[in-house]
Amino acid sequence: MDILIHPTYFPSISHFSAMLQADSITFEVDDNFQKQTNRNRMYIYSANGIQLLNIPVKHTKDIHQKYKDVRLETAFDWQKQHFKSLEAAYRTSPYFEYFEDDIRPVFEKPHTFLMDLNFQIHEIISDCLGISLPYTKTEEYFKEASQTDLRYLANGKKDENVFDSYTQVFDDKHGFLNNLSILDLLFNEGRHAVTYLKEQKIIVK
Repeated sequence: MDILIHPTYFPSISHFSAMLQADSITFEVDDNFQKQTNRNRMYIYSANGIQLLNIPVKHTKDIHQKYKDVRLETAFDWQKQHFKSLEAAYRTSPYFEYFEDDIRPVFEKPHTFLMDLNFQIHEIISDCLGISLPYTKTEEYFKEASQTDLRYLANGKKDENVFDSYTQVFDDKHGFLNNLSILDLLFNEGRHAVTYLKEQKIIVK
């Protein structure tokens, strides 16, 4: 299966499962930026349940701003806040300390463009999982995709995939929370996550 998909911020489990099962990956880089999607947000499992981590971006007057042109808002210390939230949520998980130094650069180095950050994250998580996920990028935007169109996965409201449960840090309080950021699976399962991701079924719309 050849898929068309978005680069997103510490992608959802559905996102990585789809990429691992694909024959080829093409990233959409020519579309317009859409707010309130996983392009600049991820969901983690905190002591209080599901928690949204959102990257602030610079707003422009152009309502049709290209995704690849979106700049990060540096007036807010979102990096420090996000890493503190991850520490609070996953410090006691089996693999947080093992992968902590791998993901730390995301929260310490300055970044300008959201899309560049998301591509860096793709490489970091692939390395953590011990896998290679080569990809190509689109050269222009097409509403109808020639590949299997999984661009909908960037919109959490449209992502209705339901996955097998695995042990989560606070599942004794809130039960299993489905389809969180890949970080939730990574910190709880380590590289066993790869087998899990290959076994999940992805809805093709």
